[in-house]
Amino acid sequence: MPAREERAGFVPRVLAVPALIGLALLVLPLGALVLRVEWGTLWTDVTSPEALSALGLSLATGAAATAVCVVLGVPLALLIARSTVRTAAVLRAVVTVPLVLPPMVGGVAMLFLFGRTSWLGGILAEWGIRIPFTTSAVVMAQTFVALPFLVLALEGALRATGVGFEQAAAGLGAGRWTILARVTLPLAAPGLVAGIVLCFARAIGEFGATALFAGNAPGVTQTMPLAIYTAFNGAGVSQGTAVALSLLLLVTAVGVLLLVRAWRAEAPR
Repeated sequence: MPAREERAGFVPRVLAVPALIGLALLVLPLGALVLRVEWGTLWTDVTSPEALSALGLSLATGAAATAVCVVLGVPLALLIARSTVRTAAVLRAVVTVPLVLPPMVGGVAMLFLFGRTSWLGGILAEWGIRIPFTTSAVVMAQTFVALPFLVLALEGALRATGVGFEQAAAGLGAGRWTILARVTLPLAAPGLVAGIVLCFARAIGEFGATALFAGNAPGVTQTMPLAIYTAFNGAGVSQGTAVALSLLLLVTAVGVLLLVRAWRAEAPR
């Protein structure tokens, strides 16, 4: 059998037609976006005060949300990976909910939890703490939608490495923290890095939960996705700037995919 046919397998060739249509559906809109970029004013658009404000806020809140996800997500991934099959299945399902939940619903849920009319929001208000429609709300909304990416990526890596090396280290007298720092996490490093990168990319691209829970105040809660949305509704930054920011988000997404691929152990070099 020729090597080409061996690689292709025995998939009916007619399926190439819907496959190419699906590929075009993914690629052509992105190509249309690139064609609409005004390259002559791209640098000016990206460096306008409004764009820089949205970009800086997105990067700052995205980094903060990613840090929170690492602090909370690494222990959660460890808990899931080292739990029994039934417990791990339940915890994994709970963690996956934000991935399938419409972001708008997440924003409404957070608003009902931390708003002034809620029991928790009322307690925080008595202490002089207000979360909704602040920069902190942006970080919390980004954390809500991005945390599953880190947890699931790391949990899969931890489960794949198993506990054999941990048992060997324990047999040699290593303590739990030493095993975690020098055995468990280094073995799962590709999954951890992939999770962190995906988490950051998801955080800076978050729109729905942020819009409802944090609002759209320039310089305070207006991130890049919100600035793009506002521009195409005739307010805020210009549409040229919105297209430039959209291109910037696209480049970021492609960079994330390349970085994640580079950290996959099975990826071809």
